[in-house]
Amino acid sequence: MFNDKSILITGGTGSFGQKFVQTVLNRYHPKRLVIFSRDELKQHEMQQIFSPDDYPCLRYFIGDVRDADRLKRAFSKIDIVIHAAALKQVPACEYNPYEAVKTNILGAQNIVEAAIDKNVSRVIALSTDKAANPVNLYGATKLCSDKLFINGNSYAGPDATRFAVVRYGNVLGSRGSVVPRFLQARETGTVRITHPDMTRFWITLDAAIDFVINSLEVMQGGEIFIPKLPSMRIRDMAEALCPECEMNITGIRPGEKMHEIMVPMNEARNTYEYGKYFIIQPAYRFFERSKTHCSGATVADNFEYSSDTNMQWLSKEDLLRLVDTK
Repeated sequence: MFNDKSILITGGTGSFGQKFVQTVLNRYHPKRLVIFSRDELKQHEMQQIFSPDDYPCLRYFIGDVRDADRLKRAFSKIDIVIHAAALKQVPACEYNPYEAVKTNILGAQNIVEAAIDKNVSRVIALSTDKAANPVNLYGATKLCSDKLFINGNSYAGPDATRFAVVRYGNVLGSRGSVVPRFLQARETGTVRITHPDMTRFWITLDAAIDFVINSLEVMQGGEIFIPKLPSMRIRDMAEALCPECEMNITGIRPGEKMHEIMVPMNEARNTYEYGKYFIIQPAYRFFERSKTHCSGATVADNFEYSSDTNMQWLSKEDLLRLVDTK
């Protein structure tokens, strides 16, 4: 799908962006691969790993999704956009709400409008489980972002730019996740956790990349793609990664949930189950189920995909196999 195509990824210097670039360069032969981000230092560091001298298709664009004009310039002759840029830290968004709105909501609107104006073929946006029944500002801004991308299909009209969303849980080992923090805690002898029975969905970075690529291939526009993921309790994770550490229970932070949801019950009527994922389909006239989506089975009216009632769990042994603990 990416061969001889021009691809742009926003937030391209983040954990997902760097892994995505590595995957595309290893598997495909893109015409252009544009890394769009606002941090010149991270772009400089990334160029030491992925140099345009070694990979002539690479382009490094300094820019911010808040800047609509810069986005339109960057989207010129682009075929596919992966939108990974966001303010993602829950406490930071709670303390800096205006900044979260500017990046996560207004930035999403800028992406949609620039993609339509520049005739981009496909756009897929990365979301989060926190966007389902949100209780914090980060989740609320990403819910707004999801709505903007889904309804971007109505603005684009038929046979034009298609927009879809991928929603998944916490990424093991990514910058800002608890895994690096837990590993660092081994040196101190004490690991801090908010609540021992808190649960989260977990996905590896490799699995997240593969899921996004697969979703890009089958999307027709308007879907929220949700992978089936294992859950794990924070206590079990801390015990696996820091077996010699004493646990310090700090209490749930502002804006945190005990458990995360990826398919809320009130979305069950629009949700279809496939082998390894769910699709929440939009209830809008622009969406017509193609042969690609006909194999899905409807879920029960009272269905809810939550990290505490999940049927799939990550064991301590599974976690240690997935995480480099050195």
